[in-house]
Amino acid sequence: MSDDGSNLQRAYTLRSPAECLELYADWAKSYDADFASARAYALPLRVAEAFLAASPPAGSVLDVGAGTGLVAAALRALGHGAPLEAVDISPQMLEVAREKGLYAALHVTDITRPLPAGCGPYAGIVSAGTFTHGHVGPEALAPLLAATLPGAVVALSVNLGVWETRGFPQALAALGDRIDPPEYLDVPIYGGHADAAAEAPAGDRARILRFRTR
Repeated sequence: MSDDGSNLQRAYTLRSPAECLELYADWAKSYDADFASARAYALPLRVAEAFLAASPPAGSVLDVGAGTGLVAAALRALGHGAPLEAVDISPQMLEVAREKGLYAALHVTDITRPLPAGCGPYAGIVSAGTFTHGHVGPEALAPLLAATLPGAVVALSVNLGVWETRGFPQALAALGDRIDPPEYLDVPIYGGHADAAAEAPAGDRARILRFRTR
């Protein structure tokens, strides 16, 4: 299946976990070539850079909405050697990731619910492209934080097109003293340099949240 924009449009209009599973079952094998490569999908690298810039503590890192392993590949390319685990709702996407040999463990689950037994505790969490149109909202933050160690570094992207409408500012405020005040970095999702973020439409920009847990 080639990406003429229809798969991305489907992704942005998903209405249920069942629709998500159907889309990514169809898309998994061609995702890296017809989306990540063809569209110069830069967000996984930007998340990996933001995570490492915070000097995360030693320990396992959970890649949330890991898909085919693009963030993990970026972390490895940048020299990060800690054990990585992946969680995603799509078994087909994780099977592609498995073939790359990037992860110590893979978990198929809905991240808006508590993670399965045996997940964590983690010294870090990364996520690129999961908190976006038609996907996951801030309701997933609390279950993920429950699987972290105190002092863990969290770096995750939120599509700026849903930042306000899905209530991320309020959700972060509600976490209270469970996290340190977040740092925000607005970046372009596709290609270009981070300085170009302000020139791109909201839907083509993401806000990377970076904070430590308490």
